[in-house]
Amino acid sequence: MSFSQFPLHESLQRAITDAGFQTPTPIQFEAIPVALTGQDLLGTAQTGTGKTAAFALPFLHRLLTTPATTRRARVLVLTPTRELADQVQASIQQLAKHTKLRAATVYGGVTMGPQERALANGTEILVACPGRLLDHASRGNVDLRGVECLVLDEADRMLDMGFMPDIRRIISKLPQERQTMLFSATFPSELDRFVAQALRDPARISMGLAAPPQTIAHAIYPVPTALKTALLTAMLQGITSESVLIFTRTKHRADRVATSLSRAGYKVGVLHANRTQSQRQHALADFRSGKIPYLIATDIAARGIDVLSISHVINFDIPDTADTYIHRIGRTGRVSRAGEAFTLVTREDHDTVQMIERALGEPLNRQILAGFDYQQTVTGAEAMPESRGGGYAGGGGGGSRQRVHPGLAYIASAAYQETLTSSR
Repeated sequence: MSFSQFPLHESLQRAITDAGFQTPTPIQFEAIPVALTGQDLLGTAQTGTGKTAAFALPFLHRLLTTPATTRRARVLVLTPTRELADQVQASIQQLAKHTKLRAATVYGGVTMGPQERALANGTEILVACPGRLLDHASRGNVDLRGVECLVLDEADRMLDMGFMPDIRRIISKLPQERQTMLFSATFPSELDRFVAQALRDPARISMGLAAPPQTIAHAIYPVPTALKTALLTAMLQGITSESVLIFTRTKHRADRVATSLSRAGYKVGVLHANRTQSQRQHALADFRSGKIPYLIATDIAARGIDVLSISHVINFDIPDTADTYIHRIGRTGRVSRAGEAFTLVTREDHDTVQMIERALGEPLNRQILAGFDYQQTVTGAEAMPESRGGGYAGGGGGGSRQRVHPGLAYIASAAYQETLTSSR
């Protein structure tokens, strides 16, 4: 099927052609016809599957074919992060390029003034993070009573970040007669309860767990916790391409890894929730342009990163779910380009490795970095033996030197690899 078979406004078809889109992705194929009818929609889809166009094309068609009766915003898209809001905004602008429709973004971390002016000038489409939107509503800068379509993008992420009370407050300000589309990678019980309250008889579309693209070669690297930073540095020495995205579990770990790599002479940027919006935009722009070859990010902050040139993804910390694993490594190998993804794993990651392998239906390739000394002595400051709970696994504080326990020397052996593959 081609996009031309969808009954979309001619200006949208022109934009689709300009963008080079030919065949709809599975989520677009399933969601667009349903959304065009005005029915509520509940979609399960990963980031990178084309879901932005899946919800944007239908509401753009609606705005173009149904005259406005007020100057109020008619479409509201809620996102969990500022980066994702910017990405959604960019996609909407691309699809609406041949129209006069206006879209504005509203999120925290920047001054209110430009957003207040955009709202005062009038906009049909509002892409917002919940907290800042409520700030504008409390100041009387935005009137949500004209919203005809509400989109909740990456709803599970918004639940994780504690946005549900804000979202409920926002929904209380919307007309009851509206179309609501919700997209989420997972559906915890709390989200199920919210769906029952906020959506009316929604059509359910599930793409399931997508396999990593065939263009990605991915593997795991067993390593003692105390040597993770040393192994990461050794890995980077062997990577000639300079477009590497590194994931950590926490923002504090991201800062510490960035400090270690900077001391080793690497130009690195950092992306996490404690950085200001200006710092995050600057880091992402420098990474996209190649000025900074290495970007260290947490999962929440990385939502919205869409850089085609990423050659490598390195999971300094293994992600907690298979969904997140696929989402992370899918940042490389884009648009038929080859990419590589490496994940550092420790003994305590055993259960998580098995969970990801069960979800993928195949074992993860184990690798040992040739020439790396798995029994080396490292300083406490460089070892960073942080536990999964965010504390310390013990020892190595200050400038002391830490010897890797002799019992971990066998981590490079077949015996250790077998412990990771057991019970699969």
